[in-house]
Amino acid sequence: MLRSRGHEVDILEANNDDIESGISGIAAVRAASRCIYSNDSARTMLQRVRSFRPDLVHIHNFFPTLSPSIHYAVSSTGIPVVQTLHNYRLLCPASTLLRNGSPCDACVSSRIPWAAVQHKCYRGSRSASAAVAAMLAFHRHLGTWRRTVTRFITLSDFARDKFAEGGIPREKIVVKPNFVDSDPGIGTGRGRYALYVGRLAEEKGIHTLLQAWKLLPAGIRLRIVGDGPMRQDVEHAARSNPDIEWLPWQSRDEVYRLMADAAVLVVPSIWYEGFGLVVVEAYATGLPVIASRIGVLTETVRDGVTGRLFQPGDARDLAKTVFEVLGSSAQLRDLRVHARCEYEARYTSERNYDALIHIYRETLSHACASSSDGAQPQ
Repeated sequence: MLRSRGHEVDILEANNDDIESGISGIAAVRAASRCIYSNDSARTMLQRVRSFRPDLVHIHNFFPTLSPSIHYAVSSTGIPVVQTLHNYRLLCPASTLLRNGSPCDACVSSRIPWAAVQHKCYRGSRSASAAVAAMLAFHRHLGTWRRTVTRFITLSDFARDKFAEGGIPREKIVVKPNFVDSDPGIGTGRGRYALYVGRLAEEKGIHTLLQAWKLLPAGIRLRIVGDGPMRQDVEHAARSNPDIEWLPWQSRDEVYRLMADAAVLVVPSIWYEGFGLVVVEAYATGLPVIASRIGVLTETVRDGVTGRLFQPGDARDLAKTVFEVLGSSAQLRDLRVHARCEYEARYTSERNYDALIHIYRETLSHACASSSDGAQPQ
């Protein structure tokens, strides 16, 4: 987006595939331990910054390969740092604020996240969890985030409140949601089916979704797109219920086609979603959303305006809501209009660019003011 508008952008990427693909035991511990501070990453970042000479550095993810060493490398040059908090890693070793299928805030305000170690929250390993907990405790003690980051971006007011509760200075946090880069166009909704798109996992509320379709009368169709640990449950439901169809991961264009044809999107999550881009993608096609009343979903889905909310984990409430919405052509029509309007007002590339540039300008202005006062940007 930035390059398409004439900005020079250099990208430093690290590959986490080996870590995310299933290593365990001692290898997982070593990988987690390197997340505390990586001299190699610090040198790489410093060389890149000195070569490219950016106005600012925008960090999206540092865990585990790059580590917070990159924050100190940039800070040593006096260049301001913006960091987007896409998940809850600075508060929770697992990054999800989820444990045993339920939201968990045990480590949010803890200087040392012992609960994560006790419950083996990172990769099911107590040792690896201890290494990540040590990273968080160490950098909280040093004040790394306060000292090296000029502005934090969260994707929602909910996330901003959580990070403020966890010790990130509220005045440093601004909210900017994600966006849809290319407008897919408005659909018709003539398929008259409900649609789920996402990972097939417990925290995504798949159990609630499948249970709800056991309660609904025959003839209300559900298409489920995705893959994950609960794939077998979904396949079994599709075999036993003719109203349920399962599709493996589809291309973005195909997902947009399914959204354009669907009547509603169902987002039954039982955890604090980081943002839920699928909601915005649905709005872009004029697709209303039925979602759990939890976390950021209560912000992105306006109950009775762009969709409907139901109690998380309550299959009966979900079934009731789906039945009501699909049974009212007038309600569906109004929800579709407002869903598309929400996309145009908040989630287009143009809106997001304006918001991001405003954040960058404020960040640079703050850095200049701090420098003129003889202080290093913070």
